[in-house]
Amino acid sequence: MRILFIHQNFPGQFRHLAPAMQAAGHSVRALAIQGKGLTGVDMVRHQPNMQPSKTIHPWLAEFETKLIRGTSALQAMLAMKQQGWYPDLVVAHPAWGEAMFIKEVWPQTKVLAFLEFYYSATGRDVGFEPGMQTVNMDMLAQLRLKNMTHMLALECMDHGMAPTHWQRSTFPSAWQDRIDVVFDGINTQVVRPDAKPHMQLQHADGTGHRIQVGDEVLTFVARQLEPYRGYHQFMRALPKIQAQRPQVITLIVGGDGHSYGQAAPQGSSWKNIYLNEVKDQLDLSRIYFLGTLAYENYLKVLQLSACHVYLTYPFVLSWSCVEALSAGCVVVGSRTAPVMEVIEDGHNGVLVDFFDTEALADKASHVLAHPQAYQNLRQRARDTAVSRYDLHTQCLPAQQKLLTSLVA
Repeated sequence: MRILFIHQNFPGQFRHLAPAMQAAGHSVRALAIQGKGLTGVDMVRHQPNMQPSKTIHPWLAEFETKLIRGTSALQAMLAMKQQGWYPDLVVAHPAWGEAMFIKEVWPQTKVLAFLEFYYSATGRDVGFEPGMQTVNMDMLAQLRLKNMTHMLALECMDHGMAPTHWQRSTFPSAWQDRIDVVFDGINTQVVRPDAKPHMQLQHADGTGHRIQVGDEVLTFVARQLEPYRGYHQFMRALPKIQAQRPQVITLIVGGDGHSYGQAAPQGSSWKNIYLNEVKDQLDLSRIYFLGTLAYENYLKVLQLSACHVYLTYPFVLSWSCVEALSAGCVVVGSRTAPVMEVIEDGHNGVLVDFFDTEALADKASHVLAHPQAYQNLRQRARDTAVSRYDLHTQCLPAQQKLLTSLVA
Protein backbone atom coordinates (compact mmCIF):
# COMPACT_ATOMS: atom_id res chain seq x y z
CA MET A 1 0.00 0.00 0.00
CA ARG A 2 1.22 3.52 -0.85
CA ILE A 3 0.56 6.04 1.92
CA LEU A 4 1.04 9.81 1.90
CA PHE A 5 1.15 11.66 5.23
CA ILE A 6 0.35 15.37 5.08
CA HIS A 7 1.31 17.58 8.01
CA GLN A 8 2.57 21.15 8.00
CA ASN A 9 5.32 20.25 10.48
CA PHE A 10 6.00 16.58 9.79
CA PRO A 11 6.07 14.22 11.60
CA GLY A 12 3.92 15.91 14.27
CA GLN A 13 1.30 13.44 15.48
CA PHE A 14 2.48 10.90 12.89
CA ARG A 15 5.94 10.40 14.38
CA HIS A 16 5.16 6.80 15.38
CA LEU A 17 2.51 5.86 12.84
CA ALA A 18 4.46 6.73 9.67
CA PRO A 19 7.57 4.62 10.46
CA ALA A 20 5.37 1.79 11.76
CA MET A 21 3.51 1.62 8.45
CA GLN A 22 6.79 1.69 6.57
CA ALA A 23 8.20 -1.07 8.77
CA ALA A 24 5.09 -3.12 7.96
CA GLY A 25 6.09 -3.06 4.30
CA HIS A 26 4.10 -0.12 2.97
CA SER A 27 5.51 2.62 0.74
CA VAL A 28 5.39 5.83 2.80
CA ARG A 29 5.88 9.45 1.79
CA ALA A 30 5.34 12.72 3.66
CA LEU A 31 4.32 16.15 2.38
CA ALA A 32 5.20 19.12 4.58
CA ILE A 33 6.34 22.72 4.68
CA GLN A 34 8.71 22.21 7.58
CA GLY A 35 9.62 19.68 10.25
CA LYS A 36 12.55 17.39 10.96
CA GLY A 37 11.11 14.50 9.01
CA LEU A 38 11.87 10.86 9.81
CA THR A 39 14.81 8.70 8.82
CA GLY A 40 13.84 6.50 5.90
CA VAL A 41 10.59 8.31 5.10
CA ASP A 42 10.73 10.13 1.76
CA MET A 43 9.75 13.72 2.54
CA VAL A 44 8.50 16.11 -0.13
CA ARG A 45 8.73 19.73 0.99
CA HIS A 46 6.62 22.44 -0.55
CA GLN A 47 6.90 26.18 -0.03
CA PRO A 48 4.03 28.60 -0.62
CA ASN A 49 5.13 31.37 -2.99
CA MET A 50 2.09 33.65 -2.77
CA GLN A 51 1.69 36.51 -0.32
CA PRO A 52 -1.57 37.22 1.53
CA SER A 53 -3.66 40.05 0.14
CA LYS A 54 -3.58 43.40 1.88
CA THR A 55 -7.13 44.34 0.96
CA ILE A 56 -9.01 41.10 1.64
CA HIS A 57 -11.94 41.10 4.05
CA PRO A 58 -10.34 40.79 7.52
CA TRP A 59 -12.54 37.85 8.46
CA LEU A 60 -11.08 35.90 5.52
CA ALA A 61 -7.42 36.67 6.20
CA GLU A 62 -6.76 33.43 8.11
CA PHE A 63 -8.55 31.30 5.53
CA GLU A 64 -6.62 32.96 2.70
CA THR A 65 -3.35 31.99 4.39
CA LYS A 66 -4.57 28.41 4.61
CA LEU A 67 -5.73 28.51 1.00
CA ILE A 68 -2.24 29.63 -0.05
CA ARG A 69 -0.79 26.62 1.76
CA GLY A 70 -3.41 24.39 0.16
CA THR A 71 -2.51 25.71 -3.30
CA SER A 72 1.15 25.00 -2.66
CA ALA A 73 0.38 21.46 -1.50
CA LEU A 74 -1.84 20.99 -4.56
CA GLN A 75 1.09 21.79 -6.86
CA ALA A 76 3.30 19.32 -4.98
CA MET A 77 0.66 16.57 -5.26
CA LEU A 78 0.21 17.26 -8.97
CA ALA A 79 3.96 16.86 -9.42
CA MET A 80 3.80 13.47 -7.69
CA LYS A 81 0.94 12.43 -9.94
CA GLN A 82 2.83 13.51 -13.05
CA GLN A 83 5.73 11.35 -11.88
CA GLY A 84 3.36 8.38 -11.72
CA TRP A 85 2.97 8.16 -7.94
CA TYR A 86 -0.58 7.46 -6.75
CA PRO A 87 -1.26 6.87 -3.04
CA ASP A 88 -3.81 4.33 -1.93
CA LEU A 89 -4.32 6.33 1.26
CA VAL A 90 -3.66 9.90 2.42
CA VAL A 91 -3.46 10.54 6.16
CA ALA A 92 -3.74 14.30 6.63
CA HIS A 93 -3.83 16.88 9.39
CA PRO A 94 -6.15 19.43 7.74
CA ALA A 95 -5.89 22.31 10.21
CA TRP A 96 -3.41 24.43 8.22
CA GLY A 97 -4.96 24.01 4.77
CA GLU A 98 -2.64 21.56 3.02
CA ALA A 99 -5.33 18.88 2.71
CA MET A 100 -7.91 20.96 0.79
CA PHE A 101 -7.42 19.50 -2.68
CA ILE A 102 -6.47 15.85 -2.19
CA LYS A 103 -9.54 14.48 -3.99
CA GLU A 104 -9.05 16.90 -6.90
CA VAL A 105 -5.70 15.24 -7.58
CA TRP A 106 -6.51 11.65 -6.62
CA PRO A 107 -10.32 11.18 -6.67
CA GLN A 108 -10.15 7.45 -5.88
CA THR A 109 -7.66 7.73 -3.04
CA LYS A 110 -8.96 7.10 0.48
CA VAL A 111 -8.49 10.02 2.89
CA LEU A 112 -8.15 9.70 6.66
CA ALA A 113 -8.34 13.08 8.41
CA PHE A 114 -6.65 13.62 11.78
CA LEU A 115 -9.16 15.80 13.61
CA GLU A 116 -7.99 17.65 16.72
CA PHE A 117 -10.52 20.36 17.48
CA TYR A 118 -13.58 22.12 16.07
CA TYR A 119 -14.12 25.69 17.25
CA SER A 120 -17.27 26.99 18.89
CA ALA A 121 -18.36 30.11 20.74
CA THR A 122 -19.77 28.02 23.62
CA GLY A 123 -18.56 25.13 25.74
CA ARG A 124 -14.93 25.25 24.69
CA ASP A 125 -11.96 27.57 24.94
CA VAL A 126 -13.54 30.80 23.68
CA GLY A 127 -15.25 32.68 26.48
CA PHE A 128 -14.15 30.10 29.05
CA GLU A 129 -12.27 32.62 31.19
CA PRO A 130 -14.18 35.87 31.76
CA GLY A 131 -12.12 38.94 30.99
CA MET A 132 -9.36 37.08 29.18
CA GLN A 133 -10.86 37.47 25.69
CA THR A 134 -13.08 40.09 24.12
CA VAL A 135 -15.96 38.06 22.70
CA ASN A 136 -17.72 40.33 20.22
CA MET A 137 -19.41 39.86 16.86
CA ASP A 138 -16.13 40.13 14.97
CA MET A 139 -14.67 37.29 17.03
CA LEU A 140 -17.78 35.14 16.67
CA ALA A 141 -17.84 35.60 12.90
CA GLN A 142 -14.13 34.82 12.58
CA LEU A 143 -14.59 31.78 14.80
CA ARG A 144 -17.21 30.36 12.45
CA LEU A 145 -14.94 30.96 9.47
CA LYS A 146 -12.04 29.37 11.36
CA ASN A 147 -13.82 26.04 10.87
CA MET A 148 -13.95 26.34 7.07
CA THR A 149 -10.81 24.24 6.62
CA HIS A 150 -12.23 21.50 8.80
CA MET A 151 -15.56 21.61 6.99
CA LEU A 152 -13.75 20.99 3.72
CA ALA A 153 -11.86 18.12 5.35
CA LEU A 154 -15.02 16.55 6.73
CA GLU A 155 -16.73 16.79 3.35
CA CYS A 156 -13.96 15.01 1.45
CA MET A 157 -12.63 12.53 4.03
CA ASP A 158 -13.51 8.86 3.92
CA HIS A 159 -12.97 8.61 7.65
CA GLY A 160 -11.61 10.62 10.57
CA MET A 161 -9.49 9.99 13.65
CA ALA A 162 -9.57 12.04 16.87
CA PRO A 163 -7.29 11.62 19.90
CA THR A 164 -10.02 11.69 22.58
CA HIS A 165 -13.77 11.26 22.85
CA TRP A 166 -14.20 14.84 23.98
CA GLN A 167 -12.24 16.16 20.99
CA ARG A 168 -14.44 14.08 18.67
CA SER A 169 -17.51 15.54 20.40
CA THR A 170 -16.49 19.05 19.33
CA PHE A 171 -17.15 18.16 15.68
CA PRO A 172 -20.65 18.40 14.13
CA SER A 173 -22.79 15.42 15.15
CA ALA A 174 -23.53 14.54 11.52
CA TRP A 175 -19.91 13.42 11.09
CA GLN A 176 -19.12 11.92 14.47
CA ASP A 177 -20.02 8.34 13.49
CA ARG A 178 -17.29 8.55 10.84
CA ILE A 179 -14.61 9.55 13.37
CA ASP A 180 -12.76 6.89 15.36
CA VAL A 181 -11.17 7.78 18.69
CA VAL A 182 -7.53 6.69 18.89
CA PHE A 183 -5.03 8.50 21.10
CA ASP A 184 -1.59 9.30 19.66
CA GLY A 185 0.08 6.95 22.13
CA ILE A 186 2.63 7.14 24.95
CA ASN A 187 5.63 4.82 25.12
CA THR A 188 4.96 3.69 28.67
CA GLN A 189 8.16 1.63 28.74
CA VAL A 190 10.13 4.86 28.36
CA VAL A 191 7.80 7.12 30.34
CA ARG A 192 7.70 5.23 33.62
CA PRO A 193 8.49 5.68 37.30
CA ASP A 194 12.18 5.55 38.17
CA ALA A 195 13.73 5.93 41.61
CA LYS A 196 17.21 6.80 40.32
CA PRO A 197 16.89 10.26 38.70
CA HIS A 198 18.33 13.32 40.40
CA MET A 199 18.93 16.89 39.25
CA GLN A 200 21.41 19.54 40.25
CA LEU A 201 19.65 22.90 39.98
CA GLN A 202 21.36 26.25 40.02
CA HIS A 203 20.26 29.88 39.94
CA ALA A 204 22.17 32.67 38.22
CA ASP A 205 23.71 33.71 41.54
CA GLY A 206 25.24 30.26 42.04
CA THR A 207 22.81 29.06 44.70
CA GLY A 208 20.86 25.90 44.05
CA HIS A 209 19.50 22.56 45.14
CA ARG A 210 20.19 18.92 44.47
CA ILE A 211 16.93 16.99 44.30
CA GLN A 212 16.15 13.30 44.08
CA VAL A 213 13.12 11.02 44.13
CA GLY A 214 11.39 11.34 47.50
CA ASP A 215 12.07 15.05 47.87
CA GLU A 216 9.19 17.50 48.08
CA VAL A 217 9.07 18.52 44.42
CA LEU A 218 6.15 20.33 42.79
CA THR A 219 6.08 20.29 38.98
CA PHE A 220 4.24 22.17 36.23
CA VAL A 221 4.69 21.56 32.49
CA ALA A 222 3.33 23.32 29.39
CA ARG A 223 4.67 23.91 25.90
CA GLN A 224 4.34 27.63 26.60
CA LEU A 225 3.62 29.25 29.95
CA GLU A 226 0.28 30.81 29.06
CA PRO A 227 -3.34 31.09 30.25
CA TYR A 228 -4.73 28.28 28.03
CA ARG A 229 -2.71 25.80 30.08
CA GLY A 230 -3.47 27.44 33.41
CA TYR A 231 -0.03 28.88 34.11
CA HIS A 232 -1.56 31.99 35.69
CA GLN A 233 -3.73 29.91 38.03
CA PHE A 234 -0.74 27.84 39.06
CA MET A 235 1.32 30.94 39.82
CA ARG A 236 -1.55 32.43 41.84
CA ALA A 237 -1.73 29.25 43.94
CA LEU A 238 2.02 29.05 44.48
CA PRO A 239 2.35 31.58 47.37
CA LYS A 240 -0.10 29.57 49.48
CA ILE A 241 1.58 26.29 48.55
CA GLN A 242 4.95 27.68 49.63
CA ALA A 243 3.45 28.99 52.88
CA GLN A 244 1.98 25.57 53.68
CA ARG A 245 4.99 23.59 52.46
CA PRO A 246 8.11 25.67 53.27
CA GLN A 247 10.53 23.03 51.92
CA VAL A 248 8.89 22.51 48.53
CA ILE A 249 11.02 22.93 45.40
CA THR A 250 9.03 23.98 42.33
CA LEU A 251 10.08 23.05 38.79
CA ILE A 252 8.33 24.88 35.95
CA VAL A 253 8.91 23.63 32.39
CA GLY A 254 7.84 25.60 29.31
CA GLY A 255 8.71 28.40 26.93
CA ASP A 256 7.85 32.04 27.40
CA GLY A 257 6.09 32.46 24.05
CA HIS A 258 2.50 31.54 23.23
CA SER A 259 0.89 28.69 21.32
CA TYR A 260 -2.83 29.17 21.95
CA GLY A 261 -5.16 32.10 22.41
CA GLN A 262 -4.06 35.70 22.65
CA ALA A 263 -0.43 36.67 22.72
CA ALA A 264 0.79 38.68 25.69
CA PRO A 265 0.94 42.46 25.28
CA GLN A 266 3.84 43.51 23.07
CA GLY A 267 7.15 43.65 24.90
CA SER A 268 6.11 41.22 27.59
CA SER A 269 5.25 37.55 28.07
CA TRP A 270 2.59 35.70 30.00
CA LYS A 271 5.38 34.08 31.98
CA ASN A 272 6.64 37.40 33.30
CA ILE A 273 3.22 39.01 33.68
CA TYR A 274 2.00 36.36 36.11
CA LEU A 275 5.35 35.91 37.82
CA ASN A 276 5.47 39.65 38.50
CA GLU A 277 1.92 39.51 39.85
CA VAL A 278 2.95 37.26 42.76
CA LYS A 279 6.75 37.39 43.01
CA ASP A 280 6.72 39.57 46.14
CA GLN A 281 4.84 36.74 47.89
CA LEU A 282 7.25 34.01 46.75
CA ASP A 283 10.55 32.56 47.86
CA LEU A 284 12.12 32.61 44.40
CA SER A 285 15.15 30.64 45.60
CA ARG A 286 12.91 27.55 45.66
CA ILE A 287 11.45 28.05 42.18
CA TYR A 288 13.22 27.01 38.98
CA PHE A 289 12.04 28.03 35.52
CA LEU A 290 13.66 25.34 33.35
CA GLY A 291 12.48 26.58 29.94
CA THR A 292 12.15 24.00 27.17
CA LEU A 293 13.98 20.78 28.01
CA ALA A 294 15.38 17.88 26.02
CA TYR A 295 12.98 14.96 26.29
CA GLU A 296 15.13 12.89 28.64
CA ASN A 297 15.43 15.82 31.06
CA TYR A 298 11.71 16.48 30.85
CA LEU A 299 11.12 12.85 31.83
CA LYS A 300 13.41 13.33 34.83
CA VAL A 301 11.19 16.20 35.98
CA LEU A 302 8.13 13.92 35.88
CA GLN A 303 9.96 11.10 37.66
CA LEU A 304 11.13 13.47 40.40
CA SER A 305 7.67 14.94 40.91
CA ALA A 306 5.95 14.54 44.26
CA CYS A 307 2.95 16.47 42.93
CA HIS A 308 2.30 17.46 39.31
CA VAL A 309 -0.18 20.17 38.31
CA TYR A 310 -1.92 20.02 34.91
CA LEU A 311 -4.48 22.68 34.05
CA THR A 312 -6.14 23.47 30.75
CA TYR A 313 -9.01 25.32 29.15
CA PRO A 314 -11.58 23.05 27.40
CA PHE A 315 -9.17 22.50 24.53
CA VAL A 316 -6.87 19.87 23.04
CA LEU A 317 -5.49 17.48 25.67
CA SER A 318 -1.71 17.73 26.09
CA TRP A 319 0.52 14.68 25.73
CA SER A 320 2.14 15.79 29.01
CA CYS A 321 -1.02 15.00 30.97
CA VAL A 322 -0.93 11.33 29.96
CA GLU A 323 2.87 11.22 30.22
CA ALA A 324 2.57 12.41 33.83
CA LEU A 325 0.18 9.53 34.56
CA SER A 326 2.53 7.10 32.84
CA ALA A 327 5.41 8.33 35.01
CA GLY A 328 3.32 7.58 38.10
CA CYS A 329 2.79 11.21 39.08
CA VAL A 330 0.09 12.35 41.44
CA VAL A 331 -1.63 14.75 39.05
CA VAL A 332 -3.72 17.61 40.41
CA GLY A 333 -5.70 18.56 37.31
CA SER A 334 -8.40 20.99 36.32
CA ARG A 335 -12.00 19.82 36.31
CA THR A 336 -12.34 20.57 32.60
CA ALA A 337 -13.70 18.19 29.96
CA PRO A 338 -10.39 17.08 28.37
CA VAL A 339 -8.88 16.22 31.78
CA MET A 340 -12.02 14.54 33.13
CA GLU A 341 -11.89 12.02 30.28
CA VAL A 342 -8.49 10.84 31.55
CA ILE A 343 -8.54 11.49 35.31
CA GLU A 344 -11.18 10.34 37.77
CA ASP A 345 -11.02 12.39 40.96
CA GLY A 346 -9.66 10.34 43.85
CA HIS A 347 -9.01 7.28 41.68
CA ASN A 348 -6.05 8.06 39.42
CA GLY A 349 -5.61 11.77 40.15
CA VAL A 350 -7.09 14.77 41.89
CA LEU A 351 -9.38 17.34 40.24
CA VAL A 352 -10.05 20.97 41.18
CA ASP A 353 -11.99 23.79 39.59
CA PHE A 354 -9.79 25.60 37.06
CA PHE A 355 -10.45 28.98 38.70
CA ASP A 356 -10.22 27.91 42.36
CA THR A 357 -6.62 28.70 43.25
CA GLU A 358 -7.33 28.18 46.96
CA ALA A 359 -8.46 24.61 46.32
CA LEU A 360 -5.52 24.04 44.00
CA ALA A 361 -3.10 25.17 46.69
CA ASP A 362 -4.77 23.06 49.37
CA LYS A 363 -4.90 19.90 47.24
CA ALA A 364 -1.30 20.24 46.07
CA SER A 365 -0.13 20.90 49.64
CA HIS A 366 -1.98 17.83 50.90
CA VAL A 367 -0.36 15.64 48.25
CA LEU A 368 3.08 17.02 49.16
CA ALA A 369 2.48 16.55 52.89
CA HIS A 370 1.16 12.96 52.67
CA PRO A 371 3.05 11.12 49.91
CA GLN A 372 2.32 7.66 51.32
CA ALA A 373 -1.42 8.29 51.21
CA TYR A 374 -1.22 8.67 47.42
CA GLN A 375 0.87 5.60 46.53
CA ASN A 376 -2.14 3.59 45.35
CA LEU A 377 -3.32 6.56 43.32
CA ARG A 378 0.10 6.76 41.67
CA GLN A 379 -0.17 3.11 40.67
CA ARG A 380 -3.67 3.59 39.27
CA ALA A 381 -2.42 6.58 37.29
CA ARG A 382 0.27 4.38 35.80
CA ASP A 383 -2.25 1.60 35.12
CA THR A 384 -4.50 4.07 33.27
CA ALA A 385 -1.69 5.10 30.94
CA VAL A 386 -0.64 1.51 30.25
CA SER A 387 -4.13 0.08 29.73
CA ARG A 388 -5.63 2.92 27.68
CA TYR A 389 -2.87 5.00 26.13
CA ASP A 390 0.18 2.76 25.61
CA LEU A 391 1.73 3.30 22.21
CA HIS A 392 2.73 -0.26 21.33
CA THR A 393 -0.09 -2.33 22.84
CA GLN A 394 -3.07 0.00 22.39
CA CYS A 395 -2.78 3.08 20.21
CA LEU A 396 -0.42 2.13 17.39
CA PRO A 397 -2.14 -1.20 16.66
CA ALA A 398 -5.52 0.58 16.60
CA GLN A 399 -4.17 3.24 14.24
CA GLN A 400 -2.61 0.68 11.91
CA LYS A 401 -5.80 -1.38 11.89
CA LEU A 402 -7.82 1.70 10.99
CA LEU A 403 -5.50 2.57 8.08
CA THR A 404 -5.44 -0.89 6.57
CA SER A 405 -9.17 -1.48 7.03
CA LEU A 406 -9.97 1.82 5.35
CA VAL A 407 -8.17 0.82 2.16
CA ALA A 408 -9.32 -2.81 2.28
